Amino acid sequence: MTTIAGIQIPDSMMAREATQLVRDTETELLYHHSRRVFLFGSLAGARKQLKYDPELLYIGAMFHDMGLVAPYSSEHDRFEVDGANAARDFLQRHGIGEDDIEQVWNSIALHTTPGIPQYMKPVVALVTAGVEMDVLGLAYDEFTEHQRHEVIHAHPRGAHFKEGIIDAFAHGTIHKPETTFGNVKADVLALKDPHYHRENFCTMILGSSWKD
Repeated sequence: MTTIAGIQIPDSMMAREATQLVRDTETELLYHHSRRVFLFGSLAGARKQLKYDPELLYIGAMFHDMGLVAPYSSEHDRFEVDGANAARDFLQRHGIGEDDIEQVWNSIALHTTPGIPQYMKPVVALVTAGVEMDVLGLAYDEFTEHQRHEVIHAHPRGAHFKEGIIDAFAHGTIHKPETTFGNVKADVLALKDPHYHRENFCTMILGSSWKD
């Protein structure tokens, strides 16, 4: 079993299958990012002394960006929902119970919705914690220099990860811009798509069919 920064990578048949699926489906950038999300999430969980199933956290982390890529990217749903649905189907094939599937589904569907996951079950909270650390550097100083070094040594960010992850977000959402309304991917398309028109919540209220 591989151990990185004191965190054991799940090595069950299901975990190995998930790893291979991500490696076969996603780019190297997204694969390494997903593994770092698991590791940073696990380290945050250890620091907070949370009790959770590491295998469920692993599946949530590995599938959290699956909705950005074919064949899992739908025409009309948010990419987070696509990834959550892919994880649900995967877990059902492995006979995982509905309560556990719900945790993983929520962990993926909510990982770009700030302010909510940290109040939910640990698997949900920790996928978001891992994403926020790796993408935004949130709680950066709460991880030791040794922990950060070990994680990055095992799964390198590369020279241009910041630009690369934004490009990956744009590639996965540019064909369905309506799904970015009210979430952080609107900022991505505003940066990357010169034709993107950001919807305005207040304009929608004022322009609704109600006559008041």
